[in-house]
Amino acid sequence: MTWKRWSYMDHWITGTPQGPRQPTFNRNHTERYLRQLETLGFTGFDTFGFTLPIYASLYGSVPAFERALQDHGFVGLTGVFAAYPYATDFAAPHRRETHDRIFADFERTAAAVDGLAVENVIVMPTNTYFQVEPVTDETIKITAELWNRVGAMLAPRGLNLTCHFEFWGAIRTEDELALFFEHTDPELVGFFCDTAQHTIAGVDPLALFRRYRDRCRGFHFKDTQRVDDFDAYRTAPDAELMATGVPRWFYEMGTPEGLVDFPALMREILDSGFDGWLTVEHDKADLGGGNFAEATAVAKWYIDNVLDSVRGGAA
Repeated sequence: MTWKRWSYMDHWITGTPQGPRQPTFNRNHTERYLRQLETLGFTGFDTFGFTLPIYASLYGSVPAFERALQDHGFVGLTGVFAAYPYATDFAAPHRRETHDRIFADFERTAAAVDGLAVENVIVMPTNTYFQVEPVTDETIKITAELWNRVGAMLAPRGLNLTCHFEFWGAIRTEDELALFFEHTDPELVGFFCDTAQHTIAGVDPLALFRRYRDRCRGFHFKDTQRVDDFDAYRTAPDAELMATGVPRWFYEMGTPEGLVDFPALMREILDSGFDGWLTVEHDKADLGGGNFAEATAVAKWYIDNVLDSVRGGAA
């Protein structure tokens, strides 16, 4: 097996004369970043909705940026990630009065990527847990209403709306996930599996994929060495950076003591007939002295030397 559709999620910090910065610091640094991904063999590129204007300013337009990606061997811009981590008067998916504003944001995103290679619009469907709790059946159902509506708008444009869940989000447990999916249309609202986030929340990503494979639209492949068994998900304001006793939650595939069984997941993916993008994500890879270039090279080594040897036939 050699999986052809590996994409990279646009997390990267690089050295600049002004210190560590995102490569969108300027076009030269951006080109250097893209060349590194090209050399490793990635052919898909996912970014954030809020970075689209930045790339447009560097290259002249979002379509011009996609052409630059293609010059580096990418299919193009393959996914756009959107999030509302903190509840505001204008963006709280569990409150109906904010739905019109959020819906309008996604109309603008759809217009920005019209005609491009984008397949998935990936969304964190909730705010932080501590800002929503108590999480109830009603808050989950109201949240589901919003994403059904957004999915119905995106589908005719050829875009998949797919939901990505965080360990600190207001939908995190198996029961909460099941209720959310029960109240969303599988044709309009997909599942995006982040292997580390679910593992930290105490939910097996392999079991989730088996349960929701028909609506799975993609993956974030990253590892973790910890399960949150001490309510760190309630840590304000940022459970990913400020949880007591956890200097780093996320690691690249192949890390010692990693908890995600990637070969087993890969076998399941092969057997399932899934043919979408598998996305490498390195969130906060620079914590503890690491760096994004090294983490990405390690992950691609793991893909080429471990995952590419996996065959179908999962038990």
